[in-house]
Amino acid sequence: MKNLLNSIPGRTILVLLVAIGALHVASLWTYQAALQAELTSNNDARLAERLVSIMRTVMQARPAEREQTAHALAGGPFDVHWSLAEHAVPGGSEVARLDGLRGRLMTVAPELNGGNLVIGTSAKLRDDEHIAMISMQLPDQSWVNVSVVSVRDLPISSHGTVYSTSLMAGGLVLVAILLLGWLTRPLKRFADAALQFSTGAEVVKVAEAGPTEVRQLAAAFNVMQVRIKKLIDDRSQTLAAISHDLKSPLTRLRFRAEDVADAETRADIEADIGEMETMIEGALAFLRGDRSDEPMRPVDLVSLVEAIATDFDEMGKPTSFSAPRAVVILGRKLALKRALTNIIENAIKYGDRADIDLSSDGATAKVVVADQGPGIDDKDREIVFAPFHRLEYSRNKETGGVGLGLTVARSIIRAHGGDVLLSDRPVGGLSVTVTLPSVTPAASEIHSSLEVPRRRAASSGC
Repeated sequence: MKNLLNSIPGRTILVLLVAIGALHVASLWTYQAALQAELTSNNDARLAERLVSIMRTVMQARPAEREQTAHALAGGPFDVHWSLAEHAVPGGSEVARLDGLRGRLMTVAPELNGGNLVIGTSAKLRDDEHIAMISMQLPDQSWVNVSVVSVRDLPISSHGTVYSTSLMAGGLVLVAILLLGWLTRPLKRFADAALQFSTGAEVVKVAEAGPTEVRQLAAAFNVMQVRIKKLIDDRSQTLAAISHDLKSPLTRLRFRAEDVADAETRADIEADIGEMETMIEGALAFLRGDRSDEPMRPVDLVSLVEAIATDFDEMGKPTSFSAPRAVVILGRKLALKRALTNIIENAIKYGDRADIDLSSDGATAKVVVADQGPGIDDKDREIVFAPFHRLEYSRNKETGGVGLGLTVARSIIRAHGGDVLLSDRPVGGLSVTVTLPSVTPAASEIHSSLEVPRRRAASSGC
């Protein structure tokens, strides 16, 4: 759900739903209010015409027949009487609702102006709030009194309106989803191509199709890939030339050193040559990075890390290894082995031993290499990844190296879509966490905390 809300379609759909919902409620309320006002106005108009018709019909009858005529005109919600005095008493709870009727009566029958119209409650039924009394004075000063049972406006059914507007809103959201999918599909293609190009060695051409802007972006992306590929190829050729040009004189020096008579001097020269060769190999390896002819293929990370740990243990360098049955990732086996070897070797070199824990949540594989060394200060944790950088306590020939182990390791891991992070252990020492995207979940979530010698003994049948 979080990933969906972080995407362009997810956020757009959320905004659309909120906006359409608010507009939906506002439009329904406006429609209902306007419809209610229209119905009230029409009802007042019809009621006014009916009352004026009753008044004029009674007025045209002879005085002796007016009460009988009034009774004949009664019916439904109307009770009509003729009398010499008005029956309506001003005021009452229903008067406010009949303000529109008063204006209609004045318009239809102007003769009611000037106090000839009383709208209120019945003098006899003053406590009945459901009856409104309307008294209209005739020219002979007599009154036509009409009691109207107050009929509340029935609630207007809005089901049809809700259904129709909801269907329209749903249609708009569906169209928006399809439109956003169509618009963002090229972005997904660009992301996939960029990831594939970053972990491969060949240009991944993106189809230059679609709207003008997408075609322009695809063309620029393809040109960028070609240029980057050319730079990488040029660098590879340059590295090959440098490797040959530097190794040849060193080889000649090694041969000439054999002619030196003094054994101590000869040993010093060979040591210096060996150190130079190590530095050159490290520099060239770093410059080559993870670009190689090795193809990307499924790799069982558990077997790979266990083999590395076993090798170190056989050399008398203590390690422990905890992992599920299998964690499969997509990567270059040799490059990954080199990166993990550098990290585990650093833990043993500076922290006496390496405690390795491998786990997977199905989407990400995690390798945690912990040691018991002095750790690294917060301010130095990013610096140690810089090329040729070594911390002060490692600057000696026995442990110092050339300062490229972590640099190469992180370069390889990041080329696989992962990362390398450093942190302090609660019990002291340094913890190096390697994360890599896994292609299948672990075959078992149950970890076994076995020392490497025991795992090796079990596999050999001992």
